[in-house]
Amino acid sequence: MKYFVRIGEEEHEVLLDSEGVHLDGEDIAAQVASIDGTPVRMVSIGDEVHRVVVRPGASRGQYTLWLDGYRFDVEALDERTRAINERSGANAKATGPAPVVAPMPGLIVRVNAAIGDAVAAGQGLVVMEAMKMENELRAQSAGKVKNILVTPGTAVEKGTVLIELEA
Repeated sequence: MKYFVRIGEEEHEVLLDSEGVHLDGEDIAAQVASIDGTPVRMVSIGDEVHRVVVRPGASRGQYTLWLDGYRFDVEALDERTRAINERSGANAKATGPAPVVAPMPGLIVRVNAAIGDAVAAGQGLVVMEAMKMENELRAQSAGKVKNILVTPGTAVEKGTVLIELEA
């Protein structure tokens, strides 16, 4: 089976067949073993062994991997799924800056922006408390605050849009 794996801006072709694993046309010695009851996989590549934590992402084929203390957002699609996505436009990027969304249920502590403010990518916009910890939620990209949908003291659920941005 052939897979197309995207890590950041890099894309690799991985072919798994009866002869083994082929990465971008080169044969490699690789194995993956699951540790029952955990999201941990032991990955052997050549004579190196890595412990990888795997979490499924928001949509099919998307994963977050933690390897050696680093986080990687990865997309791995088989040939058929990739072809369907390309033909259907499923990979089309949304236009404009992404809204700030609650990653988990919690309580809004502070809103560090006002409607009309210009914000930079990575700028902290909302502080929310979840599981007795304060978490600063940041803008994914630069933009201008279009709408603020919460105030301090508001309880929110996972996925709630907190701030809308525009280009």
